[in-house]
Order: sequence, then C-alpha cells, then structure tokens
Amino acid sequence: MISKTASSIKAEKHSLTRNVIVNLFGQSAPMVAAFFAIPILIKSIGTDRFGILTLAWVVVGYFSLFDIGLGRALTKLVAEYIGNDQTKEIPGLIWTALALMIGLGMIGFLFLMILTPWLVETSLRIPEPLLNETKQTFYLLAISIPIVIITTGLRGVLEAHQRFDLINFVRVPMGFFTFIGPVAVLPFSKSLVALVSVLVIGRFFACIVHVIFCFRIIPSIGQEIRIKRCMIRPLFSFGGWLTVSNIVGPMMLYMDRFFIASMISVTAVAYYTTPYEVLIKLLIIPTAILGVMFPAFTHAFAQNTLHVRYLYYQTMKHMAFILIPIVLFILFFSERALTLWINADFAHNSLHVSQILALGVFINSFGHISQSLIQASGRPDITAKLHLIQLPLYLIYLRILLSYGITGVAIAWLIRVSISTIALAYLADRTLKNNEFS
Repeated sequence: MISKTASSIKAEKHSLTRNVIVNLFGQSAPMVAAFFAIPILIKSIGTDRFGILTLAWVVVGYFSLFDIGLGRALTKLVAEYIGNDQTKEIPGLIWTALALMIGLGMIGFLFLMILTPWLVETSLRIPEPLLNETKQTFYLLAISIPIVIITTGLRGVLEAHQRFDLINFVRVPMGFFTFIGPVAVLPFSKSLVALVSVLVIGRFFACIVHVIFCFRIIPSIGQEIRIKRCMIRPLFSFGGWLTVSNIVGPMMLYMDRFFIASMISVTAVAYYTTPYEVLIKLLIIPTAILGVMFPAFTHAFAQNTLHVRYLYYQTMKHMAFILIPIVLFILFFSERALTLWINADFAHNSLHVSQILALGVFINSFGHISQSLIQASGRPDITAKLHLIQLPLYLIYLRILLSYGITGVAIAWLIRVSISTIALAYLADRTLKNNEFS
C-alpha cells in the first residue's frame, strides 16, 4: 500500500476543494437564468409548447447515450495514464475515442431521424396544431447529437487533467444560454423550431471551444494524429457496461414524463416537469463534486491506497452538509416559492410533486457518490447489473402509481432512488473492503 503524508493529503484536499467549488459554481450559476427564463417561456409559448420543449431537452440528453460510455471511459483511462506517468499514450487514446464517438454520434443522428415520426405522431399526445412543429423540432435536435457526444469526450479529457477552470469557462455561459437564448428569440418567433435552433448553434460553438482547450493543454494531440487499435478494447471494455447504465439509468430518470404525456396530457407534463427541472438541478451538487472526485478515486485505486476510503466518506459528509438545509427549505416553503415564481394555480398542482422530488433528489445524491466509487474501481458492470434489475420493477410500480396522477409518479421516482441508493451503498462498501485486502 502507498501511504500519504499529512502535507500531501492537505495539499490534495485544498486542490480538490478548489476544483469542487469551481465546478459547483459552473453548474449552479445557470439556475439563476432558469429562474427568470422558465416563467417567461411558459407565459409566452404556452403550457403545451413548454411541455414539448422540456421533452425535447430530454431527448437530446437521453440520445447522448450513443457515446456508449466512451466519455467516462476516456476520463478514467486518461486519469490512469497520468497517474502512472504514461502520458505518451494519451494522444492516441484521445483520437481513437473521438473517432469512435463521431461514428456513434452519426448513428444516434440517424436513429432519431427515423424514430421521430412514430414518436411525435403515435407515442406522445401532441396537440394536432403542434404536430408539424414538434416533428421539425425533433429533426433539428437529431443534428445536435454528434455535437453533444464529441463535446462529452473532450470534456472527459479536461476532467482527467483536473482543468475544471477551462470546463466551467464554457459551462457557465452555455448554461445561461440554454435558457436565455430561447427567451431572446421570443420577440421574433414563438416557434419551437426557432427556439431549438438557437440551442443547437450554441452547442456547436461550445464544442469548438472544447477542441481549442484540449489542444492547448495537450499540444502533442496535434502532432500525433493517429488511431490505435489496441486502445479500442479498453475503451469499449469500460464503456460497454457504462452503456447499459447510460441507457437504463436515463430511461428510468425520464420515462415518467413520457408516461404522463401519453396517458394524461402534455399540460400535466408541464406541471410535473417544471418543479422537476428545478429540483433535479440540485443534482448539480453531486455532479460537480463527483466530476472532481471520479478522477481522484481513479488515482487512489490505481495506486492501491487506503486513501480512497477517506475520500469516499469525506465526500458523503460534505454532501450532507450542503444538501440538508436546501431540502428542508424546499419541504417547508415550496408552495409559497412556486406561487411567487409562477402563480397560485401552478403551485397548487405542483406542490406535492415538489416536496416528494426534493426528498428523492437528496437521497439520490448519495447514491451517485457510491456509484462513482464503484465505477472508478473498474467495475462499471456492478452498477449496470443493478440498473437492469431495477428497470422491470420500476415499470411495474410506476404504472400502478400513475393512477394517482403526477403525485403518484413522483412517489414512484422516490421509491426507485431510495432502493438504488441503499443497494449502491452496500456495494460500495464491499468494493472498499475488497480493495483493502487485495
């Protein structure tokens, strides 16, 4: 085992804390834009159009799974090469991963183009006047899939190098633009096509900036442009199981609103999704922390140290310290907040959903920590198998609780994340014990 001195632990803690703060700011700052933009969008384009817009955001997020886990695999492998002082291998790894991701992005593009007519005309209860507009919007979103996937890979390279300053240099303005961009279009058009066009253009420029940053911190990328076949297997080996999680995980995360749209109405989607989209932003806290901690966990496992247990429990402690006051505020003051933010009718329809989802997000945050630890140990198959077991069970009680409306859907989501968090905590503890005695 490799031990760490008190001074090295202190220096590492300072570095990790700084990166977490930068990452947390980068992911939370756009919430200010969302706070002001969402009521304007709902008032300007109507509840139905806004419900469709939220579904469009989900589609882009979900179809980014076509990277089949290569973005996360790239972060892990680059972090390992840095930890093991094998930096000469990094350019070949990056170009190999990007070549694979470009191909997979094109597959995602074609898949959504083919799926759109069925999705819009048959699967979802889209109002007749909005059918053509929705279809054009989804075609436009298909174009963004390769861009999103490539950007994910480039961000993974920056994360492995702990360059969260550069990542958030792009993330902050893009986060604001995601909400402010569509609002800026409203004086000229209320069409979903126009609103989403602006978002696609923004994603393209963000991808270009990520390319520039990667060339800046790894100059050898431009000097060693080659694809190495020997890198393909490690990428797919780690990314393959992540793909299962990336398919099943988001499916369980987002399928609730598609059930609501197909069995209740797109108006109900808006009542459910508006508090959901705000509260799910609380996951930026574990996301920001784990963006930093995942490569840190990977380094610790690569060096085979007991230090990984310390990092794990410190992360848990700080997560609770940050989230508890926020969740308590939401539980007690969400009705008044929704009334002031949107209106009393919206607050009446969304109150119980807000409270249930807030509790679920709190519980789920700790599950994210355990999942990140398990994957950093090189066992993404464990979390993937857990997702596969959960999916059919979730479908059963989601369908049952759907009869209680959007409140029942929120309860189903709470049950799912609670079961998942308990299971992941147990598996993470076993992973730590196995590492200590290996």
